[in-house]
Amino acid sequence: MAGREPQSDDAARIMSTNVGLAGVPDLLGVDLPASEITSIEMDLYVELATVELFTDTLPTLQAFRAAGFKLALCSNLATPYAVPVKLLIPPLDAYVWSFETGAVKPEPAIYRALCQRLDCAPHELMMIGDTVEADHTAPRRFGIHGFHLAREGKSPVAENLRSLHDISKVLGCVSSQTRP
Repeated sequence: MAGREPQSDDAARIMSTNVGLAGVPDLLGVDLPASEITSIEMDLYVELATVELFTDTLPTLQAFRAAGFKLALCSNLATPYAVPVKLLIPPLDAYVWSFETGAVKPEPAIYRALCQRLDCAPHELMMIGDTVEADHTAPRRFGIHGFHLAREGKSPVAENLRSLHDISKVLGCVSSQTRP
């Protein structure tokens, strides 16, 4: 990037700072011409238009809502992705974005923010996500019931799901609406 070697924490810095794409060069201390930033932003808008949910997401959210659960999204995400994601899902009780909390999963601060926004103790929460450390192991260290969503069926941990439909195996109280 403009004569600067990428650093191991660049992605975490971007995802934990509330800055649009145009602000990333300043954040990283690089100088990019406006034309290059514009070109990258155009590519980003094309990518954002392709964001879509897995087919099991909406039925699962609807079933959990109908069962009376609070729902939240806790995500390592760069600022430009938040609006497209929110437009794809029904309103949730809380959104915990890394760029707003200043912390990325698996840092405890993001899990603390999740508990605060839901007004819940860690042991009252279940987290499901596709990254073992960020969505299973670190939440479990924090006291949250973390599950690895291993859609390909390969997971190094016992607490894993192949699909969101499998949540009913974990919680008997979730209705069969989560099944296809």
